[in-house]
Amino acid sequence: MKKTTMLLLAGGLTAVSACKSTQTETTSVNTETTATAEVATPAEKALNYPETKKVDHTDDYHGTKVADPYRWLETHNEEVDEWIKKQNEVTFDYLEDIEFRDKIKNRLTQIWNYPKYGAPFEEGGKYYFFKNDGLQNQSVLYVQNTLKDEPKVFLDPNKFSTDGTVALTALEFSKDAKYVAYGTSSGGSDWNTYEVMEVATGKKLSDKIEWVKFSGASWYKDGFFYSRYDAPTEGNKLANKNEYHKVYYHKIGTPQSQDKLVYEDKAHALRNYYGHTTDDERFLILNASEGASGANALFYKDLKDPKSTIKPIVNNFESEYNVVDNIGDKLLVHTNKNAPRYRLVLIDPKKPQEANWKVVVPQSENVMTSIAHVGGRLIASYMKDAASEVVVFDQNGKQLTKVELPTIGTVGGFSGEKDDKETFFTFTSFTYPPTIYHYDVPNNKVTLFRKTEVDINTDAFETKQVFYTSKDGTKVPMFIVHKKGLKLDGTNPTYLYAYGGFNISMTPSFSISNMLWLENGGVYAMPNLRGGGEYGEDWHKAGMTPNKQNVFDDFIGAAEYLINQKYTSSEKLAVAGGSNGGLLVGAFMTQRPELAKVALPAVGVMDMLRFHKFTIGWAWVPEYGSSDDAAQFKNLYAFSPLHNIKEGVKYPATLVKTADHDDRVVPAHSFKFISELQAKGAPGNPYLIRVDVRAGHGAGKPTSLLIQEAADTWSFVYKNMGVNPYAGQNQ
Repeated sequence: MKKTTMLLLAGGLTAVSACKSTQTETTSVNTETTATAEVATPAEKALNYPETKKVDHTDDYHGTKVADPYRWLETHNEEVDEWIKKQNEVTFDYLEDIEFRDKIKNRLTQIWNYPKYGAPFEEGGKYYFFKNDGLQNQSVLYVQNTLKDEPKVFLDPNKFSTDGTVALTALEFSKDAKYVAYGTSSGGSDWNTYEVMEVATGKKLSDKIEWVKFSGASWYKDGFFYSRYDAPTEGNKLANKNEYHKVYYHKIGTPQSQDKLVYEDKAHALRNYYGHTTDDERFLILNASEGASGANALFYKDLKDPKSTIKPIVNNFESEYNVVDNIGDKLLVHTNKNAPRYRLVLIDPKKPQEANWKVVVPQSENVMTSIAHVGGRLIASYMKDAASEVVVFDQNGKQLTKVELPTIGTVGGFSGEKDDKETFFTFTSFTYPPTIYHYDVPNNKVTLFRKTEVDINTDAFETKQVFYTSKDGTKVPMFIVHKKGLKLDGTNPTYLYAYGGFNISMTPSFSISNMLWLENGGVYAMPNLRGGGEYGEDWHKAGMTPNKQNVFDDFIGAAEYLINQKYTSSEKLAVAGGSNGGLLVGAFMTQRPELAKVALPAVGVMDMLRFHKFTIGWAWVPEYGSSDDAAQFKNLYAFSPLHNIKEGVKYPATLVKTADHDDRVVPAHSFKFISELQAKGAPGNPYLIRVDVRAGHGAGKPTSLLIQEAADTWSFVYKNMGVNPYAGQNQ
């Protein structure tokens, strides 16, 4: 099944990577040695934090009284905007005083300025691909008649806004490639607006669909299915709870007010519904979810039969089901039902009971992360110890071959239709920039299509995978990347990044921002914590409520391993994570504050007692639990970062990062956390918050903001480790 849609994960928390994709200013950088000259530490300069008022508010949770003095920060109003302004003034005054901040930004700008390509995909006999010239805020969509023809601009998202803060979020061509529907979001919000363009002329039609969220556009005849919420009628549209997700059908050339309601569930306010059609338009498939951890119910409608209604295939939320394609009147489904590492089954929707399923590709020892039906082949991507393997089967499930990959890394792509004879995939790793390969399906032939060139000698680094023991004896894998010849003397600046949740796997990937850290002698470490999907659903469940503490113990174990093996010391260790990973860092620093020098929680879930009361937060209850339940409240209260900051404890130097338009993890989490930290944390380390304006949870952030954020982050880390990465060079 062809997949050209770019979607935010529906209702879930995403792993926020370090930075990716701005003006060429050449800075000479010594890439052979690590500068370890001591610099003045931030503790030498007193910080005057803004005074944050406290209100007298207490909640009763099952007999436990919990004060919430910063409840007022949950509302978006002028008073909160003024508080943000004052906090940013302190933070940016601090950052501007770091003597090597400009050098870091200049070097990042230099190495960021390289062409970035997406894999081509075919629509209506033409090829399309995304490209960023290097420093463009948003990637541009190009079209070419053949792979050898000169590409032409088809859609330029940089023209959506002057500052690059309106991003392309979804793209779907009609089956006949006559139209394309595309989604945009402003300021990083999850709210999307959909519009339609005529492919042949580039003319934008009058169609405009608003208040779309956690959706795609799936074409059927002369229109498409999409999902949305009712328009917010009062209060804060970036914080209000999202309820009653509905599926609609929009016919081209008609106003949204005439869109046909296809499905709603008045009995369940907290469910999401996503509809998509099979390539032959035979079936409408409806995925329903109650949370963001993967499990879903599955429904269908036979579009060939005008009298058919939406019927269940699976009407519970115990496992995960993803329809890959249909073969005639049956459905190929990728599922972890009774197969925690996934399998592919053929289901007759008229007889959907599991006893009637036909197993096409059984579960193996490795995790089947995805499978594509292209060119009469089933191309399955697997994970073995968090690295990719690709196996090709025929339509009956007979293994034909394996796709040869360059090294340990991560594969993405293989989109296409069942009759296509070619497809493309992208391969990447920590020091292997994304490289695009052409795959001749019938002949199993892999050819290099496009190589990425960067201004870094990537051969100077090595990647290894180690396995360390967590608190309860579980073996946990971790990737470690550094310069070849690194001395294990306990003095290396080390950046420990992880996620650990929502069945999301952390696999090797390239970050140009991280390359700045590596070229200056830093160590990058990424453990595969429980809660992720690296070893299937069992690994995921081992980090879900009530087992969430396992995730924090795994992260603590990773830090202890790096210190014990003398990669680094607690004075040279930074811990980082975003979203669910922000929660991870918050729990780490409140449980073991002495173990790291720097903490970087980004867009994190910090108030574990109230997260489910905002926007899509209710979808995370299966992952975390809810304070509405007495037993789950006790578990949440024990690790909630906001509620475990203690008076007089010296916490790591902390730079909390969030954005004012984040309506996934509302910024109030970060606002309340930093207020409590500034009020209670012992002096000696800075406790700062950096609030991006007109930005959201991370998706679609313009290149200029990404570079500035990366420069500020690395400057903060180096400064608080007492390291000048450019010591000895001309200032």
